[in-house]
Amino acid sequence: MSLPTLTGVGRLTADPELRFTQAGKAVASISLAFNSRRLNKQTNQWEDGDVFYVRGSVWERLAENATESLAKGMEVIVTGELRTESWEKDGQKYERPALHIRSIAPNLAYAVANVSKDAASQQNAQSGQQRPPQNQQHPQGQQQYRQGPPPQDDPWNTGPTNNEPPF
Repeated sequence: MSLPTLTGVGRLTADPELRFTQAGKAVASISLAFNSRRLNKQTNQWEDGDVFYVRGSVWERLAENATESLAKGMEVIVTGELRTESWEKDGQKYERPALHIRSIAPNLAYAVANVSKDAASQQNAQSGQQRPPQNQQHPQGQQQYRQGPPPQDDPWNTGPTNNEPPF
């Protein structure tokens, strides 16, 4: 039986926390809150309904990208599998829901994202290599150009001198 999949819009209750396993794999913990906020048409006020809190985890390059891109309070769109984490402490057994996040992104209804293609991580993912995180920031409106030849499987590559999209 497969695990239940959750796709929804939630809000980060804390900044993502990045750490590394002993094997050197990146993992980030992401705390999320999903609520059923509604507009009361009689009072014209927003009312909070039930809230579902869940701690999510992301791995490898997604963990690094999420840590660099997301912050507490951001509204995100997330997809992942729900699980139950179990542990024992002081003779007591505990359980809580957990989310193994497959994809996460800011909700562009409330934010502006500056997205850049990371060709090096795509090439490393295909060959199974890992790459250290980059902490590059690009000023607003500044175009970012990749150095070197484009990947061979890049459908947007129309030649070495043509920077225009093929439409």
